[in-house]
Amino acid sequence: MIGALLRVAAQAAAARSLRAAVHDVTMRMLFALAASIAVAVGVMCLTAAAFIVLERQLDPAAAWAILGAVWGLAGLFYFAAARRRRG
Repeated sequence: MIGALLRVAAQAAAARSLRAAVHDVTMRMLFALAASIAVAVGVMCLTAAAFIVLERQLDPAAAWAILGAVWGLAGLFYFAAARRRRG
């Protein structure tokens, strides 16, 4: 009798901890998604502002070339740092 009650109590505790873990994972995923969206919007706004400033000084083709070079270098630095961190 006591063994069955202990089993029920253990199952209830395990279910409660499992629900808490699922909630934590869900919240972390939502925060990561929100942060990713914020970074993407920030990158787009920064790129648009830089393009407008460069386009006033240069022609549009040169402005796009400069922005492409800047983001290309940023990508290279990111991948180099990620590779260094892993390896």
